Amino acid sequence: MGKHRVVVVGGGFGGLGVVRGLKRADVEVTLIDRTNHHLFQPLLYQVATALLPAGDIAPAFRAILRKQRNARVLLGEVTGFDTTAKLVHVDLPDGRSREIGYDTLVVAAGARDSYFGHDDWAESAPPMKTLEQAVTLRSRLLRAFETAVSADDPKQWLSFAVVGAGPTGVELAGQLADMARRAMKGQFREIDPRDIQITLLDAVPHVLPPFSAPLREHARRKLERLGVTVMTGAMVESIDDKGLTTKDGDRVEARTIIWAAGVQASALSRELAEATGAETDRKGRILVNPADCSVTEDIFAVGDMANLDDLPGIAEPAIQEGHHVAKVIKARLEGRTHKPFKYLDLGTMATISPGDAVADIKKLRLKGFIGKVAWAGVHIAFLVGWRNRIAVLTQWAWNIVTGRRAQPIILEPTRAIERK
Repeated sequence: MGKHRVVVVGGGFGGLGVVRGLKRADVEVTLIDRTNHHLFQPLLYQVATALLPAGDIAPAFRAILRKQRNARVLLGEVTGFDTTAKLVHVDLPDGRSREIGYDTLVVAAGARDSYFGHDDWAESAPPMKTLEQAVTLRSRLLRAFETAVSADDPKQWLSFAVVGAGPTGVELAGQLADMARRAMKGQFREIDPRDIQITLLDAVPHVLPPFSAPLREHARRKLERLGVTVMTGAMVESIDDKGLTTKDGDRVEARTIIWAAGVQASALSRELAEATGAETDRKGRILVNPADCSVTEDIFAVGDMANLDDLPGIAEPAIQEGHHVAKVIKARLEGRTHKPFKYLDLGTMATISPGDAVADIKKLRLKGFIGKVAWAGVHIAFLVGWRNRIAVLTQWAWNIVTGRRAQPIILEPTRAIERK
Protein backbone atom coordinates (compact mmCIF):
# COMPACT_ATOMS: atom_id res chain seq x y z
CA MET A 1 0.00 0.00 0.00
CA GLY A 2 1.37 3.40 -1.01
CA LYS A 3 1.72 6.49 1.12
CA HIS A 4 -1.27 8.59 2.07
CA ARG A 5 -1.95 11.06 -0.74
CA VAL A 6 -2.74 14.66 0.19
CA VAL A 7 -3.81 16.98 -2.62
CA VAL A 8 -3.82 20.70 -1.91
CA VAL A 9 -5.60 23.00 -4.37
CA GLY A 10 -4.29 26.58 -4.20
CA GLY A 11 -0.94 27.86 -2.93
CA GLY A 12 -2.06 30.94 -1.03
CA PHE A 13 -1.54 31.44 2.69
CA GLY A 14 -3.84 28.58 3.66
CA GLY A 15 -2.79 26.04 1.05
CA LEU A 16 0.92 26.67 1.45
CA GLY A 17 0.48 26.43 5.22
CA VAL A 18 -0.92 22.92 4.81
CA VAL A 19 1.88 21.80 2.48
CA ARG A 20 4.67 23.12 4.69
CA GLY A 21 2.97 21.82 7.82
CA LEU A 22 3.20 18.28 6.39
CA LYS A 23 6.95 18.54 5.75
CA ARG A 24 7.87 15.76 8.17
CA ALA A 25 4.73 13.64 7.71
CA ASP A 26 4.81 10.24 6.01
CA VAL A 27 2.60 11.39 3.13
CA GLU A 28 2.79 12.37 -0.54
CA VAL A 29 1.69 15.98 -1.03
CA THR A 30 0.64 17.42 -4.40
CA LEU A 31 0.15 21.19 -4.64
CA ILE A 32 -1.96 22.26 -7.63
CA ASP A 33 -2.16 25.92 -8.66
CA ARG A 34 -2.91 27.97 -11.80
CA THR A 35 0.32 29.92 -11.28
CA ASN A 36 3.82 28.81 -10.37
CA HIS A 37 4.17 31.20 -7.44
CA HIS A 38 2.85 32.02 -4.01
CA LEU A 39 1.45 35.57 -3.81
CA PHE A 40 1.77 37.81 -0.77
CA GLN A 41 -1.47 39.67 -1.47
CA PRO A 42 -1.22 42.25 1.35
CA LEU A 43 1.59 43.98 -0.58
CA LEU A 44 0.07 43.61 -4.04
CA TYR A 45 -0.88 47.30 -4.15
CA GLN A 46 2.82 48.19 -3.75
CA VAL A 47 3.54 46.36 -7.02
CA ALA A 48 0.67 48.27 -8.67
CA THR A 49 2.12 51.61 -7.50
CA ALA A 50 5.65 50.76 -8.68
CA LEU A 51 7.12 50.54 -5.17
CA LEU A 52 8.08 46.84 -5.28
CA PRO A 53 9.15 44.52 -8.09
CA ALA A 54 6.66 41.70 -8.66
CA GLY A 55 9.15 38.98 -7.77
CA ASP A 56 9.70 40.36 -4.26
CA ILE A 57 6.22 39.31 -3.16
CA ALA A 58 5.79 36.23 -5.36
CA PRO A 59 8.38 33.48 -4.75
CA ALA A 60 8.06 30.38 -6.95
CA PHE A 61 6.53 27.30 -5.32
CA ARG A 62 9.39 25.10 -6.47
CA ALA A 63 11.88 27.42 -4.79
CA ILE A 64 9.88 27.47 -1.56
CA LEU A 65 9.48 23.67 -1.48
CA ARG A 66 12.86 22.72 -2.93
CA LYS A 67 13.91 20.96 0.30
CA GLN A 68 10.55 19.33 1.02
CA ARG A 69 10.98 15.87 -0.47
CA ASN A 70 7.41 14.72 0.08
CA ALA A 71 5.91 17.62 -1.89
CA ARG A 72 5.50 18.12 -5.63
CA VAL A 73 4.02 20.99 -7.61
CA LEU A 74 1.58 20.66 -10.51
CA LEU A 75 0.79 23.67 -12.70
CA GLY A 76 -2.80 23.47 -13.80
CA GLU A 77 -6.36 24.68 -13.27
CA VAL A 78 -8.71 22.54 -11.21
CA THR A 79 -12.11 22.33 -12.89
CA GLY A 80 -14.04 19.92 -10.69
CA PHE A 81 -14.13 17.13 -8.15
CA ASP A 82 -15.30 13.50 -8.11
CA THR A 83 -15.71 12.88 -4.40
CA THR A 84 -16.93 9.31 -4.89
CA ALA A 85 -13.85 8.21 -6.83
CA LYS A 86 -11.67 10.69 -4.88
CA LEU A 87 -10.39 12.46 -7.99
CA VAL A 88 -9.55 16.08 -8.82
CA HIS A 89 -10.05 17.15 -12.45
CA VAL A 90 -7.20 19.35 -13.71
CA ASP A 91 -6.64 21.18 -17.02
CA LEU A 92 -2.91 21.15 -17.79
CA PRO A 93 -0.90 23.90 -19.57
CA ASP A 94 -0.56 21.85 -22.77
CA GLY A 95 -4.34 21.57 -23.16
CA ARG A 96 -4.69 18.05 -21.79
CA SER A 97 -6.92 17.12 -18.84
CA ARG A 98 -5.83 14.89 -16.02
CA GLU A 99 -7.36 13.29 -12.96
CA ILE A 100 -5.36 13.35 -9.72
CA GLY A 101 -6.29 10.87 -7.01
CA TYR A 102 -6.31 11.74 -3.33
CA ASP A 103 -6.88 10.25 0.10
CA THR A 104 -7.21 13.66 1.72
CA LEU A 105 -8.16 16.81 -0.19
CA VAL A 106 -7.60 20.39 0.94
CA VAL A 107 -9.13 23.16 -1.18
CA ALA A 108 -7.76 26.67 -0.65
CA ALA A 109 -8.83 28.39 -3.87
CA GLY A 110 -9.14 31.89 -2.42
CA ALA A 111 -11.52 34.62 -3.49
CA ARG A 112 -12.26 36.84 -6.47
CA ASP A 113 -13.60 40.35 -6.84
CA SER A 114 -17.30 41.01 -6.56
CA TYR A 115 -18.92 43.83 -8.54
CA PHE A 116 -22.27 43.25 -6.81
CA GLY A 117 -24.03 42.19 -9.99
CA HIS A 118 -22.29 44.70 -12.27
CA ASP A 119 -19.55 42.58 -13.82
CA ASP A 120 -19.50 44.92 -16.83
CA TRP A 121 -17.77 47.50 -14.61
CA ALA A 122 -14.61 45.39 -14.58
CA GLU A 123 -13.47 46.77 -17.94
CA SER A 124 -13.49 50.39 -16.72
CA ALA A 125 -12.61 49.62 -13.08
CA PRO A 126 -10.24 46.64 -13.08
CA PRO A 127 -9.64 44.63 -9.92
CA MET A 128 -6.32 43.92 -8.25
CA LYS A 129 -6.31 40.33 -6.96
CA THR A 130 -3.54 38.70 -9.01
CA LEU A 131 0.07 39.58 -9.80
CA GLU A 132 -0.77 39.99 -13.48
CA GLN A 133 -3.56 42.44 -12.62
CA ALA A 134 -1.23 44.45 -10.39
CA VAL A 135 1.45 44.71 -13.09
CA THR A 136 -1.19 45.70 -15.65
CA LEU A 137 -2.53 48.33 -13.27
CA ARG A 138 0.99 49.70 -12.75
CA SER A 139 1.32 50.19 -16.50
CA ARG A 140 -2.09 51.85 -16.60
CA LEU A 141 -1.21 54.29 -13.81
CA LEU A 142 2.15 55.20 -15.31
CA ARG A 143 0.63 55.56 -18.77
CA ALA A 144 -1.83 58.08 -17.35
CA PHE A 145 1.08 60.30 -16.28
CA GLU A 146 2.86 59.88 -19.62
CA THR A 147 -0.34 60.70 -21.51
CA ALA A 148 -0.97 63.79 -19.38
CA VAL A 149 2.38 65.25 -20.48
CA SER A 150 1.22 65.56 -24.10
CA ALA A 151 -2.56 65.82 -23.63
CA ASP A 152 -4.53 68.97 -24.45
CA ASP A 153 -6.32 68.54 -21.12
CA PRO A 154 -3.86 66.92 -18.70
CA LYS A 155 -6.24 67.15 -15.73
CA GLN A 156 -8.52 64.46 -17.11
CA TRP A 157 -5.61 62.00 -17.22
CA LEU A 158 -4.48 62.95 -13.74
CA SER A 159 -7.81 62.01 -12.12
CA PHE A 160 -7.89 58.70 -10.23
CA ALA A 161 -10.61 56.96 -8.22
CA VAL A 162 -10.37 54.02 -5.84
CA VAL A 163 -13.66 52.28 -5.06
CA GLY A 164 -13.60 50.62 -1.64
CA ALA A 165 -12.42 52.18 1.62
CA GLY A 166 -11.29 49.01 3.39
CA PRO A 167 -7.60 48.34 4.08
CA THR A 168 -6.80 47.63 0.42
CA GLY A 169 -8.50 50.80 -0.84
CA VAL A 170 -6.96 53.00 1.85
CA GLU A 171 -3.47 51.59 1.28
CA LEU A 172 -3.81 51.94 -2.47
CA ALA A 173 -5.06 55.54 -2.27
CA GLY A 174 -2.28 56.49 0.13
CA GLN A 175 0.45 54.94 -2.00
CA LEU A 176 -1.01 56.48 -5.15
CA ALA A 177 -0.94 59.92 -3.49
CA ASP A 178 2.69 59.44 -2.46
CA MET A 179 3.59 58.15 -5.91
CA ALA A 180 1.87 61.05 -7.66
CA ARG A 181 3.15 63.91 -5.54
CA ARG A 182 6.51 62.74 -4.24
CA ALA A 183 7.91 59.92 -6.36
CA MET A 184 7.05 61.63 -9.65
CA LYS A 185 8.38 65.01 -8.55
CA GLY A 186 11.23 66.04 -10.83
CA GLN A 187 10.52 63.22 -13.28
CA PHE A 188 7.35 64.76 -14.73
CA ARG A 189 8.31 68.43 -14.69
CA GLU A 190 5.55 69.22 -17.19
CA ILE A 191 2.86 68.19 -14.67
CA ASP A 192 1.50 70.54 -12.04
CA PRO A 193 0.92 68.43 -8.85
CA ARG A 194 -2.15 70.55 -8.13
CA ASP A 195 -3.81 69.01 -11.19
CA ILE A 196 -3.69 65.53 -9.68
CA GLN A 197 -7.02 64.41 -8.20
CA ILE A 198 -7.35 61.18 -6.19
CA THR A 199 -10.76 60.13 -4.86
CA LEU A 200 -11.45 57.29 -2.42
CA LEU A 201 -15.11 56.36 -2.07
CA ASP A 202 -17.28 53.69 -0.51
CA ALA A 203 -20.91 53.10 0.42
CA VAL A 204 -19.95 52.54 4.08
CA PRO A 205 -20.04 55.53 6.47
CA HIS A 206 -16.36 55.33 7.45
CA VAL A 207 -12.98 54.41 5.99
CA LEU A 208 -11.50 51.22 7.48
CA PRO A 209 -14.80 49.90 8.93
CA PRO A 210 -13.18 47.08 11.01
CA PHE A 211 -11.05 49.57 12.98
CA SER A 212 -11.87 51.58 16.10
CA ALA A 213 -13.28 55.08 15.63
CA PRO A 214 -10.07 56.98 16.61
CA LEU A 215 -8.01 55.03 14.07
CA ARG A 216 -10.65 55.49 11.37
CA GLU A 217 -10.60 59.24 11.92
CA HIS A 218 -6.79 59.31 11.94
CA ALA A 219 -6.69 57.46 8.62
CA ARG A 220 -9.23 59.82 7.05
CA ARG A 221 -7.40 62.95 8.21
CA LYS A 222 -4.06 61.61 6.99
CA LEU A 223 -5.48 60.72 3.58
CA GLU A 224 -7.00 64.17 3.22
CA ARG A 225 -3.66 65.78 4.14
CA LEU A 226 -2.09 63.67 1.39
CA GLY A 227 -4.54 65.25 -1.04
CA VAL A 228 -7.04 62.38 -1.28
CA THR A 229 -10.71 63.31 -1.51
CA VAL A 230 -12.59 60.87 0.73
CA MET A 231 -16.26 60.18 -0.03
CA THR A 232 -18.03 57.83 2.39
CA GLY A 233 -21.69 56.92 2.22
CA ALA A 234 -21.30 57.11 -1.55
CA MET A 235 -22.67 54.05 -3.35
CA VAL A 236 -21.59 53.65 -6.97
CA GLU A 237 -24.48 53.68 -9.41
CA SER A 238 -22.63 53.53 -12.74
CA ILE A 239 -19.10 53.44 -14.13
CA ASP A 240 -17.81 54.40 -17.57
CA ASP A 241 -14.41 55.04 -19.16
CA LYS A 242 -14.34 58.66 -17.97
CA GLY A 243 -15.55 58.33 -14.40
CA LEU A 244 -18.36 57.17 -12.14
CA THR A 245 -21.68 58.34 -10.75
CA THR A 246 -22.97 57.68 -7.25
CA LYS A 247 -26.50 56.77 -6.27
CA ASP A 248 -26.97 60.32 -4.96
CA GLY A 249 -26.10 61.70 -8.39
CA ASP A 250 -22.58 62.91 -7.60
CA ARG A 251 -20.19 62.65 -10.53
CA VAL A 252 -16.50 61.76 -10.07
CA GLU A 253 -14.41 62.32 -13.16
CA ALA A 254 -11.60 59.75 -13.29
CA ARG A 255 -9.86 58.26 -16.32
CA THR A 256 -8.29 55.62 -14.06
CA ILE A 257 -10.60 53.72 -11.70
CA ILE A 258 -9.48 50.88 -9.45
CA TRP A 259 -11.92 48.43 -7.85
CA ALA A 260 -11.21 47.41 -4.24
CA ALA A 261 -14.77 47.19 -2.95
CA GLY A 262 -15.84 43.59 -2.50
CA VAL A 263 -14.90 39.93 -2.78
CA GLN A 264 -16.65 36.62 -3.18
CA ALA A 265 -15.45 33.04 -2.99
CA SER A 266 -13.77 31.55 -6.05
CA ALA A 267 -15.77 29.53 -8.56
CA LEU A 268 -14.22 26.36 -7.13
CA SER A 269 -16.11 26.97 -3.90
CA ARG A 270 -19.36 26.38 -5.76
CA GLU A 271 -17.92 23.30 -7.50
CA LEU A 272 -16.85 21.81 -4.18
CA ALA A 273 -20.17 22.64 -2.53
CA GLU A 274 -22.08 20.89 -5.33
CA ALA A 275 -19.78 17.87 -5.17
CA THR A 276 -20.07 17.48 -1.40
CA GLY A 277 -23.53 18.88 -0.66
CA ALA A 278 -22.01 21.53 1.61
CA GLU A 279 -23.80 24.77 2.41
CA THR A 280 -22.48 28.18 1.35
CA ASP A 281 -23.03 31.69 2.66
CA ARG A 282 -24.12 34.77 0.69
CA LYS A 283 -20.51 35.35 -0.45
CA GLY A 284 -20.28 31.80 -1.80
CA ARG A 285 -17.98 30.62 1.00
CA ILE A 286 -18.32 27.03 2.16
CA LEU A 287 -19.51 26.56 5.74
CA VAL A 288 -16.87 24.30 7.29
CA ASN A 289 -16.71 22.43 10.59
CA PRO A 290 -15.34 25.05 13.02
CA ALA A 291 -13.38 22.39 14.91
CA ASP A 292 -11.14 21.30 12.03
CA CYS A 293 -12.12 23.12 8.78
CA SER A 294 -13.53 19.90 7.34
CA VAL A 295 -16.25 19.75 4.69
CA THR A 296 -16.50 15.95 4.76
CA GLU A 297 -14.42 13.31 6.54
CA ASP A 298 -11.60 13.52 3.98
CA ILE A 299 -12.07 17.01 2.48
CA PHE A 300 -11.08 20.34 4.04
CA ALA A 301 -11.52 23.95 2.92
CA VAL A 302 -9.40 26.84 4.24
CA GLY A 303 -8.79 30.52 3.57
CA ASP A 304 -11.03 33.01 1.80
CA MET A 305 -13.29 30.35 0.25
CA ALA A 306 -14.22 28.93 3.65
CA ASN A 307 -16.50 30.41 6.30
CA LEU A 308 -15.23 29.42 9.74
CA ASP A 309 -17.21 31.36 12.35
CA ASP A 310 -17.25 34.29 9.89
CA LEU A 311 -13.55 35.10 10.38
CA PRO A 312 -12.30 38.02 8.24
CA GLY A 313 -10.82 37.33 4.80
CA ILE A 314 -7.27 38.34 5.67
CA ALA A 315 -3.98 36.45 5.74
CA GLU A 316 -3.82 35.46 9.41
CA PRO A 317 -7.00 33.28 9.56
CA ALA A 318 -5.90 31.47 6.38
CA ILE A 319 -2.41 30.84 7.79
CA GLN A 320 -3.75 29.51 11.09
CA GLU A 321 -6.36 27.34 9.35
CA GLY A 322 -3.70 25.85 7.07
CA HIS A 323 -1.40 25.01 9.97
CA HIS A 324 -4.30 23.50 11.91
CA VAL A 325 -5.43 21.26 9.04
CA ALA A 326 -1.87 19.94 8.63
CA LYS A 327 -1.86 19.01 12.33
CA VAL A 328 -5.28 17.35 12.00
CA ILE A 329 -4.10 15.26 9.04
CA LYS A 330 -0.98 14.12 10.92
CA ALA A 331 -2.99 13.34 14.06
CA ARG A 332 -5.47 11.22 12.11
CA LEU A 333 -2.72 9.23 10.40
CA GLU A 334 -1.16 8.54 13.80
CA GLY A 335 -4.49 7.56 15.35
CA ARG A 336 -4.60 10.59 17.63
CA THR A 337 -7.24 13.22 18.23
CA HIS A 338 -6.46 16.89 17.89
CA LYS A 339 -7.69 19.94 19.77
CA PRO A 340 -10.39 22.01 18.02
CA PHE A 341 -9.32 25.04 16.02
CA LYS A 342 -8.96 28.22 18.04
CA TYR A 343 -8.26 31.47 16.26
CA LEU A 344 -5.63 33.76 17.74
CA ASP A 345 -6.64 37.29 16.81
CA LEU A 346 -3.48 39.28 16.06
CA GLY A 347 -5.42 42.40 15.15
CA THR A 348 -5.94 44.39 11.97
CA MET A 349 -3.49 46.77 10.31
CA ALA A 350 -3.39 49.18 7.40
CA THR A 351 -0.69 51.52 6.12
CA ILE A 352 -1.56 55.03 4.96
CA SER A 353 1.74 56.55 3.86
CA PRO A 354 5.46 55.67 3.94
CA GLY A 355 5.67 56.88 7.55
CA ASP A 356 2.18 56.24 8.89
CA ALA A 357 -0.02 53.23 9.59
CA VAL A 358 -2.79 52.18 11.96
CA ALA A 359 -2.93 48.95 13.97
CA ASP A 360 -5.92 47.70 15.95
CA ILE A 361 -4.59 44.90 18.17
CA LYS A 362 -7.20 43.94 20.78
CA LYS A 363 -7.10 46.89 23.21
CA LEU A 364 -3.92 48.32 21.71
CA ARG A 365 -4.42 51.20 19.25
CA LEU A 366 -1.33 52.24 17.32
CA LYS A 367 -0.98 54.97 14.72
CA GLY A 368 1.66 57.11 13.06
CA PHE A 369 5.27 55.94 13.08
CA ILE A 370 4.75 53.35 15.84
CA GLY A 371 1.87 51.90 13.87
CA LYS A 372 4.09 51.80 10.80
CA VAL A 373 6.81 49.89 12.66
CA ALA A 374 4.25 47.34 13.89
CA TRP A 375 2.73 47.02 10.42
CA ALA A 376 6.14 46.56 8.77
CA GLY A 377 7.26 43.99 11.34
CA VAL A 378 4.19 41.82 10.86
CA HIS A 379 4.34 41.98 7.06
CA ILE A 380 8.04 41.17 6.91
CA ALA A 381 7.49 38.22 9.25
CA PHE A 382 4.73 36.82 7.02
CA LEU A 383 6.74 37.15 3.79
CA VAL A 384 8.11 33.83 2.52
CA GLY A 385 11.90 33.66 2.24
CA TRP A 386 14.73 35.76 3.67
CA ARG A 387 15.77 37.07 0.25
CA ASN A 388 12.29 38.55 -0.23
CA ARG A 389 12.25 40.02 3.27
CA ILE A 390 15.60 41.73 2.81
CA ALA A 391 14.66 42.97 -0.68
CA VAL A 392 11.36 44.45 0.52
CA LEU A 393 12.97 46.13 3.53
CA THR A 394 15.61 47.65 1.25
CA GLN A 395 13.01 49.01 -1.18
CA TRP A 396 10.98 50.51 1.67
CA ALA A 397 14.06 52.22 3.12
CA TRP A 398 15.03 53.52 -0.33
CA ASN A 399 11.54 54.95 -0.84
CA ILE A 400 11.45 56.64 2.58
CA VAL A 401 14.85 58.29 2.05
CA THR A 402 14.57 59.25 -1.63
CA GLY A 403 10.86 59.06 -2.45
CA ARG A 404 11.75 57.08 -5.58
CA ARG A 405 10.01 53.92 -6.82
CA ALA A 406 11.77 50.71 -7.79
CA GLN A 407 9.71 49.76 -10.86
CA PRO A 408 8.35 52.83 -12.73
CA ILE A 409 8.13 50.98 -16.04
CA ILE A 410 5.31 50.36 -18.51
CA LEU A 411 5.37 46.80 -19.82
CA GLU A 412 2.66 47.25 -22.44
CA PRO A 413 3.07 49.41 -25.56
CA THR A 414 0.73 52.34 -26.06
CA ARG A 415 -1.98 51.89 -28.68
CA ALA A 416 -0.42 54.51 -30.96
CA ILE A 417 2.90 52.63 -31.01
CA GLU A 418 1.06 49.32 -31.38
CA ARG A 419 -0.68 50.52 -34.55
CA LYS A 420 2.68 51.19 -36.20
